[in-house]
Parts: sequence; structure tokens; C-alpha cells
Amino acid sequence: MITESTIEYAEARRAIDAIHAEVLKRGKAGVIVVCDAHGDLIALARMDGAPLSSITIAINKAYSAAREKKPSKEIGDASRRPDKGFDIGYFGDPKFTGWGGGMPVWKDGTVVGAIAVSGLPQAEDIELAELGVSIILEAS
Repeated sequence: MITESTIEYAEARRAIDAIHAEVLKRGKAGVIVVCDAHGDLIALARMDGAPLSSITIAINKAYSAAREKKPSKEIGDASRRPDKGFDIGYFGDPKFTGWGGGMPVWKDGTVVGAIAVSGLPQAEDIELAELGVSIILEAS
């Protein structure tokens, strides 16, 4: 039997609440997603005023980070330079994205899920997703 660790809903909620509070302090809006190691949703928060397109983008950022076990920006960086990386089309999965803001969550050497933020500038999406990862790891 294979057992897998995952992010619990309570952990996901703490991360979302912390990110939400920080985004509100900045006077902005976004979409926050937490998924399991397979890229399936655990929790999603769409803040008032967040772009509707950010819903799918955030889901895909988290999915990509969880599945590839690396930040979504790294996937994008490699795909934008196929001579040194790869063509993102090789995944054969339209959900893969290379926009920054998706971060895997590592516990005990294993990816247990991912967090993503979308709707703000890429640097802020990344920073806020990293905040969410730290909140989940503090709870462990």
C-alpha cells in the first residue's frame, strides 16, 4: 500500500488567510490556490475584484508546480529557452504554465502540494506564494 502525505485543509486555509491579508494590505486583489501533490485543488480563494482569468491561471500555476516539483517560473524560464530547456508543448498537457507564482510545498523530501497566486504582478505572485509555503511549513 502506498501512503502519501498531503496538505490538510486547515493548513491550506491558514496559508490562504495569510496571503489574503497581505494582498488586502497592499490594496490589491488576486486568486489564491492550494493543491495536493497531483495538482488537484484543496482550496481556492478569489478575492473581490480579482481578474476572472486569474482563476484558471492560479489553478494551472499550482498544478504545474506540484506536477513538476519546481516553481512555475522555472518551468517558464526553461520553456522560453528551448535550446537550454524544453518546449512546454512537449508536456502534452494544456494545463502546464510557465508564469511565475506557483510554488511546490516540500515536506520531508517530498512534494505534498503547491500554492499559487495570480492577479498581481509576477514578482508579487511569487512573493505571496512563498509566504503561503512558509505558513504551511511553520504548521508542520
